Amino acid sequence: MPGLIGRKIGMTSVFSADGKNVPCTVIEAGPCVVTQVKTIEKDGYKAIQLGYGEAKEKNTTKPMQGVFKKAGTTPKKHLAEFKFDEEYNLGDTITVDLFADAEFVDVVGTSKGKGFQGVVKRHGFGGVGQSTHGQDDRARKPGSIGACSYPAKVFKGMRMAGHMGCDRVTTQNLKVLKVIPEHNLIIVKGSVAGFKGSTVLIQK
Repeated sequence: MPGLIGRKIGMTSVFSADGKNVPCTVIEAGPCVVTQVKTIEKDGYKAIQLGYGEAKEKNTTKPMQGVFKKAGTTPKKHLAEFKFDEEYNLGDTITVDLFADAEFVDVVGTSKGKGFQGVVKRHGFGGVGQSTHGQDDRARKPGSIGACSYPAKVFKGMRMAGHMGCDRVTTQNLKVLKVIPEHNLIIVKGSVAGFKGSTVLIQK
């Protein structure tokens, strides 16, 4: 589906027509440059590769420098592929006007990293037992993890403590509240995964 690469600016709130205060996220969507055009004849599938954000030439590999030079653009920091129905050529610029007629969008982002966390925070466990009756050190422990005499192992997928966050998260069907073309901004209802300034993908 068609989309753009963007940057999460932050959250704010706007008033709706009926006077309700609606929480929303402001995203800078594009402008993105067409860096490659994938075709069925050459690549086996049809897609368009977009580039967003400026990158230093010294930090760009020689093969990628050739890709950007062929497209007639400067090195880009972020690349992503989208399936467009429209035909585009190398070097074309796609702006936030793409979402001018969109009612809902999907936004893909990377969630905030929270490091190593226990089961209460990571999975919402309620804790084990009471704080009385002789136990005072197991309030936030996971309890039994299911190992027994046969099979003498812990099954895969057991919810335990571990690394939390830094996951690819897709938030679907976010309502588009407003598109501001002069500033390349799109305002969507609700929250989007990631910290301020993080890179996101906005898809129709």
